[in-house]
Amino acid sequence: MKKILLYILLLSTTIFTSCEEVVTLDLSNAEPRLVIDAVIKWKKGTSGENQTIKLSLTNDFYSSDILTANGAIVTITNSTNTVFNFTEVPNTGEYICSNFQPVIGETYRLEILYDGQIFTATNTLFATPSIENITQETVSGFGGDEEIQIKYFFQDNGNEENYYVLKVINPNKRIPEFGVVSDEFFQGNMMFGFYSSSELQPNLPLELNVQGVSRGYYNYMNQLTTIAGSGSGNPFTTPPATVRGNIVNQTNIDNYALGYFHLSEIDTVNYLVQ
Repeated sequence: MKKILLYILLLSTTIFTSCEEVVTLDLSNAEPRLVIDAVIKWKKGTSGENQTIKLSLTNDFYSSDILTANGAIVTITNSTNTVFNFTEVPNTGEYICSNFQPVIGETYRLEILYDGQIFTATNTLFATPSIENITQETVSGFGGDEEIQIKYFFQDNGNEENYYVLKVINPNKRIPEFGVVSDEFFQGNMMFGFYSSSELQPNLPLELNVQGVSRGYYNYMNQLTTIAGSGSGNPFTTPPATVRGNIVNQTNIDNYALGYFHLSEIDTVNYLVQ
Protein backbone atom coordinates (compact mmCIF):
# COMPACT_ATOMS: atom_id res chain seq x y z
CA MET A 1 0.00 0.00 0.00
CA LYS A 2 2.80 2.39 0.87
CA LYS A 3 6.44 2.83 0.10
CA ILE A 4 9.02 4.01 2.58
CA LEU A 5 11.25 7.01 2.07
CA LEU A 6 14.50 6.83 4.00
CA TYR A 7 16.70 9.86 4.53
CA ILE A 8 20.24 8.67 5.20
CA LEU A 9 22.71 11.19 6.49
CA LEU A 10 26.25 10.19 5.46
CA LEU A 11 28.92 11.82 7.60
CA SER A 12 32.45 12.16 6.20
CA THR A 13 35.55 11.45 8.24
CA THR A 14 35.91 15.16 8.96
CA ILE A 15 33.58 17.16 11.14
CA PHE A 16 33.23 19.91 8.56
CA THR A 17 31.46 18.17 5.70
CA SER A 18 28.43 15.94 5.30
CA CYS A 19 26.02 14.95 2.57
CA GLU A 20 22.42 13.82 2.42
CA GLU A 21 21.14 11.13 0.10
CA VAL A 22 17.49 10.35 -0.56
CA VAL A 23 16.92 6.64 -1.04
CA THR A 24 13.62 5.51 -2.53
CA LEU A 25 12.62 1.93 -1.87
CA ASP A 26 10.48 0.70 -4.75
CA LEU A 27 8.20 -1.69 -2.89
CA SER A 28 5.21 -3.46 -4.36
CA ASN A 29 1.90 -1.67 -3.82
CA ALA A 30 -1.01 -3.47 -2.23
CA GLU A 31 -4.47 -3.25 -3.71
CA PRO A 32 -6.27 0.00 -2.79
CA ARG A 33 -8.26 -0.28 0.43
CA LEU A 34 -11.59 1.47 1.05
CA VAL A 35 -11.46 4.41 3.48
CA ILE A 36 -14.79 5.31 5.12
CA ASP A 37 -15.36 8.65 6.88
CA ALA A 38 -18.78 7.96 8.41
CA VAL A 39 -18.86 10.18 11.48
CA ILE A 40 -22.38 11.59 11.79
CA LYS A 41 -22.34 14.88 13.72
CA TRP A 42 -25.57 16.43 14.95
CA LYS A 43 -24.71 20.07 15.53
CA LYS A 44 -26.64 21.47 18.49
CA GLY A 45 -29.38 23.86 17.44
CA THR A 46 -29.92 22.21 14.06
CA SER A 47 -32.22 19.46 12.82
CA GLY A 48 -29.28 17.25 11.87
CA GLU A 49 -31.05 16.28 8.64
CA ASN A 50 -28.09 17.07 6.38
CA GLN A 51 -25.28 14.54 6.74
CA THR A 52 -22.33 13.44 4.59
CA ILE A 53 -20.32 10.23 4.36
CA LYS A 54 -17.05 10.29 2.41
CA LEU A 55 -15.54 7.28 0.64
CA SER A 56 -12.04 7.15 -0.79
CA LEU A 57 -9.27 4.65 -1.54
CA THR A 58 -5.74 4.34 -0.24
CA ASN A 59 -3.09 5.53 -2.66
CA ASP A 60 0.64 5.17 -3.30
CA PHE A 61 2.89 6.76 -0.67
CA TYR A 62 4.38 9.24 -3.13
CA SER A 63 1.05 10.42 -4.53
CA SER A 64 -0.87 13.34 -3.03
CA ASP A 65 -3.94 12.55 -5.13
CA ILE A 66 -7.13 11.48 -3.35
CA LEU A 67 -8.75 8.50 -5.02
CA THR A 68 -12.51 8.82 -4.64
CA ALA A 69 -14.66 5.71 -4.26
CA ASN A 70 -17.51 6.24 -6.70
CA GLY A 71 -20.70 4.31 -7.37
CA ALA A 72 -21.29 2.90 -3.91
CA ILE A 73 -24.70 2.29 -2.36
CA VAL A 74 -24.70 3.83 1.12
CA THR A 75 -27.51 3.57 3.69
CA ILE A 76 -28.05 4.01 7.42
CA THR A 77 -30.96 2.19 9.10
CA ASN A 78 -32.35 2.94 12.57
CA SER A 79 -33.95 0.53 15.05
CA THR A 80 -37.41 0.96 13.51
CA ASN A 81 -36.05 -0.05 10.08
CA THR A 82 -36.28 3.47 8.68
CA VAL A 83 -33.70 3.66 5.89
CA PHE A 84 -31.77 6.83 5.16
CA ASN A 85 -30.19 6.84 1.70
CA PHE A 86 -26.91 8.64 1.05
CA THR A 87 -26.59 9.67 -2.61
CA GLU A 88 -23.25 10.48 -4.20
CA VAL A 89 -22.52 13.92 -5.54
CA PRO A 90 -21.31 12.67 -8.96
CA ASN A 91 -17.66 11.61 -9.05
CA THR A 92 -16.76 13.17 -5.69
CA GLY A 93 -16.89 10.24 -3.25
CA GLU A 94 -19.20 12.38 -1.08
CA TYR A 95 -22.53 10.75 -0.27
CA ILE A 96 -25.19 13.05 1.16
CA CYS A 97 -28.51 12.60 2.96
CA SER A 98 -31.00 15.44 3.51
CA ASN A 99 -33.61 13.66 5.67
CA PHE A 100 -31.57 11.98 8.41
CA GLN A 101 -33.27 11.72 11.81
CA PRO A 102 -30.80 11.92 14.73
CA VAL A 103 -32.06 10.68 18.11
CA ILE A 104 -29.87 10.45 21.22
CA GLY A 105 -29.56 6.84 22.36
CA GLU A 106 -30.89 5.47 19.08
CA THR A 107 -29.02 2.60 17.40
CA TYR A 108 -28.07 2.88 13.73
CA ARG A 109 -26.64 0.43 11.21
CA LEU A 110 -24.39 1.54 8.37
CA GLU A 111 -24.28 -0.52 5.18
CA ILE A 112 -22.09 0.19 2.16
CA LEU A 113 -22.12 -1.84 -1.02
CA TYR A 114 -18.94 -1.09 -2.98
CA ASP A 115 -17.19 -3.06 -5.70
CA GLY A 116 -19.33 -6.13 -5.02
CA GLN A 117 -18.57 -6.18 -1.29
CA ILE A 118 -20.73 -5.25 1.71
CA PHE A 119 -19.31 -3.22 4.61
CA THR A 120 -21.36 -2.79 7.81
CA ALA A 121 -21.12 -1.26 11.28
CA THR A 122 -23.53 -0.51 14.14
CA ASN A 123 -23.37 2.27 16.71
CA THR A 124 -25.45 4.44 19.06
CA LEU A 125 -25.88 8.22 18.85
CA PHE A 126 -24.16 9.88 21.84
CA ALA A 127 -25.11 13.08 23.68
CA THR A 128 -22.69 15.99 24.05
CA PRO A 129 -22.55 18.71 26.74
CA SER A 130 -22.70 22.37 25.75
CA ILE A 131 -19.68 24.68 25.85
CA GLU A 132 -20.55 26.95 28.79
CA ASN A 133 -17.61 29.31 29.11
CA ILE A 134 -14.39 30.37 27.37
CA THR A 135 -11.37 31.96 29.03
CA GLN A 136 -8.22 33.48 27.58
CA GLU A 137 -4.91 34.03 29.32
CA THR A 138 -1.53 35.37 28.22
CA VAL A 139 1.48 33.67 29.85
CA SER A 140 5.24 33.64 29.37
CA GLY A 141 6.38 30.81 27.11
CA PHE A 142 9.54 28.71 27.47
CA GLY A 143 11.57 31.22 25.46
CA GLY A 144 10.26 34.18 27.38
CA ASP A 145 7.82 35.17 24.65
CA GLU A 146 4.20 35.77 25.52
CA GLU A 147 1.77 33.00 24.61
CA ILE A 148 -2.00 33.08 24.37
CA GLN A 149 -3.88 30.16 25.94
CA ILE A 150 -7.56 29.38 25.39
CA LYS A 151 -9.76 27.15 27.59
CA TYR A 152 -13.34 26.21 26.81
CA PHE A 153 -15.42 24.56 29.53
CA PHE A 154 -18.19 21.93 29.48
CA GLN A 155 -20.01 20.00 32.23
CA ASP A 156 -19.38 16.27 32.53
CA ASN A 157 -22.28 13.94 33.35
CA GLY A 158 -21.37 12.36 36.69
CA ASN A 159 -23.77 9.42 36.25
CA GLU A 160 -21.76 7.69 33.53
CA GLU A 161 -18.32 7.23 32.00
CA ASN A 162 -17.76 9.80 29.28
CA TYR A 163 -15.29 10.29 26.49
CA TYR A 164 -14.78 13.34 24.31
CA VAL A 165 -13.15 14.37 21.05
CA LEU A 166 -12.04 18.00 20.97
CA LYS A 167 -11.39 19.93 17.76
CA VAL A 168 -10.11 23.43 17.04
CA ILE A 169 -10.20 25.03 13.60
CA ASN A 170 -7.54 27.71 13.29
CA PRO A 171 -7.58 29.58 9.93
CA ASN A 172 -3.78 29.75 10.08
CA LYS A 173 -3.58 25.96 10.11
CA ARG A 174 -4.08 23.86 7.00
CA ILE A 175 -6.12 21.20 8.80
CA PRO A 176 -8.15 21.04 12.06
CA GLU A 177 -6.38 20.06 15.27
CA PHE A 178 -7.79 17.21 17.38
CA GLY A 179 -7.45 15.92 20.91
CA VAL A 180 -9.21 13.35 23.12
CA VAL A 181 -10.06 13.33 26.82
CA SER A 182 -11.98 11.09 29.23
CA ASP A 183 -13.65 11.90 32.56
CA GLU A 184 -11.68 9.22 34.42
CA PHE A 185 -10.31 11.78 36.90
CA PHE A 186 -13.00 14.42 36.41
CA GLN A 187 -16.23 12.47 36.94
CA GLY A 188 -19.13 14.94 37.25
CA ASN A 189 -16.87 17.99 37.18
CA MET A 190 -16.51 20.91 34.83
CA MET A 191 -14.01 19.90 32.14
CA PHE A 192 -12.22 21.99 29.55
CA GLY A 193 -10.48 21.87 26.22
CA PHE A 194 -7.11 23.62 26.12
CA TYR A 195 -5.64 25.30 23.05
CA SER A 196 -2.44 27.26 22.60
CA SER A 197 -0.47 28.12 19.47
CA SER A 198 2.35 30.45 18.53
CA GLU A 199 0.07 31.63 15.71
CA LEU A 200 -2.64 32.94 18.04
CA GLN A 201 -3.08 36.67 17.59
CA PRO A 202 -5.82 39.16 18.58
CA ASN A 203 -8.82 39.19 16.21
CA LEU A 204 -8.10 35.65 14.99
CA PRO A 205 -11.37 33.67 14.67
CA LEU A 206 -11.30 30.14 16.13
CA GLU A 207 -13.90 27.40 15.94
CA LEU A 208 -14.00 25.39 19.18
CA ASN A 209 -15.71 21.98 19.22
CA VAL A 210 -16.56 19.28 21.76
CA GLN A 211 -18.09 15.93 20.83
CA GLY A 212 -19.27 13.20 23.21
CA VAL A 213 -18.12 9.82 21.89
CA SER A 214 -18.07 6.10 22.67
CA ARG A 215 -15.09 4.47 24.34
CA GLY A 216 -14.30 2.65 21.08
CA TYR A 217 -14.19 5.85 19.04
CA TYR A 218 -12.17 7.55 21.79
CA ASN A 219 -9.55 4.79 21.58
CA TYR A 220 -9.57 4.96 17.78
CA MET A 221 -9.04 8.74 17.70
CA ASN A 222 -6.42 8.48 20.43
CA GLN A 223 -4.38 6.14 18.25
CA LEU A 224 -4.77 8.35 15.18
CA THR A 225 -3.82 11.58 16.92
CA THR A 226 -0.80 9.85 18.49
CA ILE A 227 0.36 8.67 15.05
CA ALA A 228 -0.26 12.10 13.55
CA GLY A 229 1.83 13.71 16.26
CA SER A 230 0.41 15.27 19.42
CA GLY A 231 -3.08 15.51 17.99
CA SER A 232 -2.14 17.98 15.27
CA GLY A 233 -2.77 15.84 12.22
CA ASN A 234 -5.73 15.05 10.05
CA PRO A 235 -7.18 11.68 11.17
CA PHE A 236 -8.85 11.05 7.81
CA THR A 237 -5.72 11.01 5.69
CA THR A 238 -4.04 7.62 5.19
CA PRO A 239 -2.13 6.91 8.42
CA PRO A 240 1.49 5.64 8.40
CA ALA A 241 0.30 2.60 10.38
CA THR A 242 -2.91 0.63 10.06
CA VAL A 243 -5.55 1.58 12.62
CA ARG A 244 -8.61 -0.65 12.45
CA GLY A 245 -12.04 0.83 13.04
CA ASN A 246 -15.42 -0.80 13.69
CA ILE A 247 -16.47 -1.37 10.07
CA VAL A 248 -16.56 -5.03 8.94
CA ASN A 249 -16.40 -6.39 5.41
CA GLN A 250 -19.16 -9.00 5.43
CA THR A 251 -18.11 -10.36 2.02
CA ASN A 252 -14.36 -10.75 2.61
CA ILE A 253 -13.24 -10.13 6.18
CA ASP A 254 -9.58 -9.91 5.12
CA ASN A 255 -10.30 -6.97 2.83
CA TYR A 256 -11.17 -4.68 5.72
CA ALA A 257 -11.91 -0.98 5.32
CA LEU A 258 -10.20 1.86 7.15
CA GLY A 259 -12.33 4.34 9.04
CA TYR A 260 -15.05 4.40 11.69
CA PHE A 261 -18.83 4.66 11.97
CA HIS A 262 -19.85 6.94 14.82
CA LEU A 263 -22.79 9.21 15.66
CA SER A 264 -23.09 11.98 18.22
CA GLU A 265 -24.10 15.51 18.97
CA ILE A 266 -21.43 18.17 18.57
CA ASP A 267 -21.31 21.62 20.14
CA THR A 268 -19.48 24.41 18.31
CA VAL A 269 -18.61 27.94 19.42
CA ASN A 270 -16.93 30.60 17.30
CA TYR A 271 -14.44 32.59 19.36
CA LEU A 272 -12.52 35.75 18.43
CA VAL A 273 -9.11 35.89 20.11
CA GLN A 274 -8.85 39.01 22.27
